[in-house]
Amino acid sequence: MSELSAAQLLVIAKEPVAGRVKTRLCPPCTPEQAAQLASAALEDTLAAVRATPAARRVIALDGDPTQLDLTGFDVLPQRGTGLGARLAHAIIDAMAGPHRARPTLLVGMDTPQLDPVLLADALELLVATGAVLGMAADGGWWALGVSEPEGGAVLADVPMSQADTGALTGAALARKGIRLAALAELRDVDTIEDARAVAALAPTSRFAAALTGFGLDREVSVR
Repeated sequence: MSELSAAQLLVIAKEPVAGRVKTRLCPPCTPEQAAQLASAALEDTLAAVRATPAARRVIALDGDPTQLDLTGFDVLPQRGTGLGARLAHAIIDAMAGPHRARPTLLVGMDTPQLDPVLLADALELLVATGAVLGMAADGGWWALGVSEPEGGAVLADVPMSQADTGALTGAALARKGIRLAALAELRDVDTIEDARAVAALAPTSRFAAALTGFGLDREVSVR
């Protein structure tokens, strides 16, 4: 994995505040439970990133960094209006200055099933090919890796949170002459059904423990 010494991992995240995160989990979750699930997912993600060999680990955060354990991460504030702009600026800012030529893999906080093996494989493919995209089961994407900030800049004009966001992202990059290698498809957490499916894939995760603790790990039938 020596080639990973050239690559960096970037997490884009929002401080888990009740009423501001994972609102599509409510109901059956309360806003407080949804925030705790988001916090657990973020902790799982950060732990996986910390355990993955990389030259640098960065988090682009919307919120107060003093409320989170961000040991081992360089912290950047999110900027821009709208998710596409925030994603674009996160990549551009992470690749600024001496980090411009450093291949960068961006992931979010919605896939707590991530593990160091999956991330290391994604970084290796990124270093080998120059660009990677990991599609999500809902038509979005869970990871994007680029080798130049111009690759991230296209995201500002890509509609986000749609069933064709992944396809539109790939098309935008193709128009810039960037060819993408495909990562494995993952399911991210938007709904309670997603949460249960992801928890089953990562039964030892903080996320799964939180969902089970709330008694929401399986649907309760009403008679």
